[in-house]
Amino acid sequence: MNTQTPFSPGRAIDLDQVPQWDLQTEVLIVGFGAAGACAAIEARQAGAEVAVLEVSGDGGGSAALSGGEVYVGGNGGTDVQREHGFTDSTEALRKYLMLSGGPAADAERVDCYAEGALQHFNWLREQGVPFKGSYLPGKWIEPPTDDTLLWSGNEQAWPFSAAAEPAPRGHTVQFTGWGGGKVLMQVLCERARALGAQVHCNSRALCLIRDDAQRVVGVVARQDGEIRYLHAAQGVILCAGGFICNTEMVRRFVPTALDCELPVTGGNDDGSGIRMGMSVGAATLNMQEHFATLPFFPPASLVKGIFVNGRGQRFINEDCYHGRVAHHVLRQPEGRAWLLVDNAIFGRPIIQEDIEIAAVGESWEEVEAQLGLPTGALVQTVAEFNRHAAEGQDPYFHKSTEWLRPFSEPPFAALSYCKGDFQGHAFTLGGLSTRPGGEVLDGDGNPIAGLFAAGRTACGLPRWGEGYASGLSLGDSTFFGRQAGRSAATQNH
Repeated sequence: MNTQTPFSPGRAIDLDQVPQWDLQTEVLIVGFGAAGACAAIEARQAGAEVAVLEVSGDGGGSAALSGGEVYVGGNGGTDVQREHGFTDSTEALRKYLMLSGGPAADAERVDCYAEGALQHFNWLREQGVPFKGSYLPGKWIEPPTDDTLLWSGNEQAWPFSAAAEPAPRGHTVQFTGWGGGKVLMQVLCERARALGAQVHCNSRALCLIRDDAQRVVGVVARQDGEIRYLHAAQGVILCAGGFICNTEMVRRFVPTALDCELPVTGGNDDGSGIRMGMSVGAATLNMQEHFATLPFFPPASLVKGIFVNGRGQRFINEDCYHGRVAHHVLRQPEGRAWLLVDNAIFGRPIIQEDIEIAAVGESWEEVEAQLGLPTGALVQTVAEFNRHAAEGQDPYFHKSTEWLRPFSEPPFAALSYCKGDFQGHAFTLGGLSTRPGGEVLDGDGNPIAGLFAAGRTACGLPRWGEGYASGLSLGDSTFFGRQAGRSAATQNH
């Protein structure tokens, strides 16, 4: 065959264009990351033949580069939560997930996850995923230790804490240091293979194949440089990640993500899975949403600082999740924002120790002048903050008393979080419209026969960058990857 045939993820081909089937299976999964591996495990346990296409030389995807945190709780709490004195009702988890999903939160999906998250955590352990079971108090982006339980979102921060009973729900794979996702994915990928999933690495899915009834029946792929036609009797599951690595798609759908220099990805989140779904009429949701973060802590002392914009005004409670802070920083007028600190809490963020110190002074008047802010604006903001903080209050942004203290020890400084001065990180949250079972939906809300999706290829639980919590993507991908695998394996054809 001609290996230069111009197949495109954006154009499906008809069945009559298939010269022969080079592989036949029941469930064909595109992508061997968190969603794909769990879909393969569940489909095999349901008795289906499973083949997996992975574009890289090995499985793991972006999940293998993550911190290995899974966001779970509910039903009274996991055994880890309960052991350390935390109860976690399903209703509290449900309320929090609805808040974190923002305006587009999916109540049906949230209910499904809140009811099943505890069982899902136990299922992960049954597959061999290790969790130490210990609790790490404090505020962390990722645990530097091999501890399990941590606060990983906005649970203790306003306005979330006012609406849902807080509980720590980040459950991290046992691994010392950052990057526990590689342990998670090693276990899940090995488990899928042990159950009999046929994994084909160095295999790029090029486009979908559909029959005369518009049912998806397979995939065209490039394997070892050759074009091959792969048939899926039960269904195709798209688990190919998001689209943060596709600059054209980012510019088209979520241009604000371009303000973040570094994509959070394994490098293959090119939107091909989403485009394949769109090629057969799939609807997309929340394509304008993205996760963003910036490196302003640890050290945790910096959380006691305050962010101000080019008008010298505060705009966020700094004790909320770092991703929420990032979104508020990125939207400030003219891209100007600084973190104000005094000598007692000063530190350099360990993720970007070379962050620019834009101003230093023995008084806030000096700092204000060096930043070129309107006379008196910054001085008044700090004075008012100090007055309230001394009383343990933050009437405007409701920062927790744990992180409130007046700025009283000079010298004072401003760390620059102006556009271009920090390395933001991002990934996309939009994707194909699906049911909780993974069935991909068209613009009228009807399922597209033979097509399923999960992970960042689908629009899942994480739908709002301002409400994101560490562990939501892995929780969503592993949980709903399982649902998609089961749906594809057990549906009637």
